[in-house]
Amino acid sequence: MRERVRERITFSGCVQGVGFRYKISRLAEAYGVTGWVRNECDGTVSAELQGTVPEIDEIIRRINEDRYIYLDDVQRTRIETVSDERNFSVRY
Repeated sequence: MRERVRERITFSGCVQGVGFRYKISRLAEAYGVTGWVRNECDGTVSAELQGTVPEIDEIIRRINEDRYIYLDDVQRTRIETVSDERNFSVRY
């Protein structure tokens, strides 16, 4: 079994008003990744994703393929895992 990690990720570009949070939520559920996603006041989207590195990489790759979403930058920081987290949520 591959090691589960948690990453704090900030997405910038055309990421608000294009269904970004719901797309990442559906992808996270499909890959068994836990965490959360939310819009920020500065126009970015923040997320914490917990899963294997290949799962997180694939989610980001699939988001970048969406025709309505355009990523200028993706900043990823490894953080401590949350052992009792069981799902993925969209925060408001």
